[in-house]
Amino acid sequence: MPQVRIIAKNFMDMVASLPAMKLDRLYQNAFICEAILRSLPPLAKKYVVQILFFDGPVSGKLLEQWVLDDGVTKHRVAIDRLIQLRIFIEVTDKKRESSYKLNQTFQANLQKHLTNGGVLPRETMATTVKLPSLEDLDTYALEQWECFLLLLISSGQAEKTTSLSSSMMKIFQRGLLSQRDRDAPRLTEGGFQFLLMDTNAQLWYIIREYISNSEERGTDPADLISFLLELSFHVTGEAYNINTLTEIQRNTIKDLAELGLIKLQQVLLCCTSDLYLHFQGRKESWFIPTKLATNLSVSLTDSSSRKQGFVVVETNFRLYAYSTSKLHCEILRLFSKIEYQLPNLIVGAITKESLYTAFENGITSDQIISFLQQNAHPRVAERLPSVPENVTDQIRLWEADLNRVEITPAHLYDEFPSKDTFEAACDFAREWNGLLWEDSKKMRVVVKAEIHMNMREFLRGQK
Repeated sequence: MPQVRIIAKNFMDMVASLPAMKLDRLYQNAFICEAILRSLPPLAKKYVVQILFFDGPVSGKLLEQWVLDDGVTKHRVAIDRLIQLRIFIEVTDKKRESSYKLNQTFQANLQKHLTNGGVLPRETMATTVKLPSLEDLDTYALEQWECFLLLLISSGQAEKTTSLSSSMMKIFQRGLLSQRDRDAPRLTEGGFQFLLMDTNAQLWYIIREYISNSEERGTDPADLISFLLELSFHVTGEAYNINTLTEIQRNTIKDLAELGLIKLQQVLLCCTSDLYLHFQGRKESWFIPTKLATNLSVSLTDSSSRKQGFVVVETNFRLYAYSTSKLHCEILRLFSKIEYQLPNLIVGAITKESLYTAFENGITSDQIISFLQQNAHPRVAERLPSVPENVTDQIRLWEADLNRVEITPAHLYDEFPSKDTFEAACDFAREWNGLLWEDSKKMRVVVKAEIHMNMREFLRGQK
């Protein structure tokens, strides 16, 4: 069974993959410099801050002296990360000893930012209109994200119709959905695996693909990364005027709103005079960042954004999910048999048949077990293991059952006129890397179906 792995990189991996010229241009923005400084490993941060106001290269041996003996591995990781991001420029002297100096653009802008203090990318709007509370924003972001995932599973499952932009549809068509002729789009193996990722990993996959195909939309990836990192400096729940954005940024904001990262709001402005109240005939458009947007520069390893678990698995393979979410029900249905659903409880069972269906769709046993562990209810999450061992072992055994036998289309040849013809046929099959089995006593041979036509022509030539 083919294995499809989706790797969701973090933002700094995407930044490091940019060409040198685009990286240097990115560092002209002081907020980007600060965002990247925040994302660095602790030891790398120390190196940058310690030599920030030092002109000229610093010896690699001197940096090693700042580290204890048990921190050598962390030192190498920090240096590699700084070189990948072009924050450190490596210089080799005549003795072939390495020294490091800070990227001049990065150094100059970070110095100014730390010395003078930074001004926010754009000011919040002073308004008397009531804005959504942080709780309302969290609810909105969760509902929008769940609606988005339900649309991915099946457009008929979404409670409200959601029309995705062409840029978002391209992301799906790249690896999550497939469509043949006039048939409805179907989830690929990667799409099934995507649904079992945690929310943070799913978000990073979408953002990574969104940036990867930005050039197809006429947008420079460096400009897009710069704007997305800028969003992390906006205040969650505050309103910002959308008219302060460029056209590319406005289009990006609309795409992010479909995912629940941004909430768009329009307000009809009015003004008063001494004689009467009159309305202006225009609407003001605002965008309000949610936590998903302001945490974009947070690493995937950060666990602060993890949601509370809801699943309890018993030793008899019964499954109880304390949730009101239709999305949770549909995800559990991918690998379990749902028996009934109450207003706040989903009851099901992990069966051999339901797991076979999951395996055929490309979901692996490790992904199912990881999902159950990550979403374990707080009452069972404290136990080790949070999912009973007999359940996890059986899930792996049922997957192994499917992998014991590999089916390969083949053709059997027998009744060869002579031993020489038989041996020549075997040699021919080996040359084409198509020999599966041979029996020299009874002169029988089995070859792959893909070389059947070539083998037939070869045997005709032997007559």
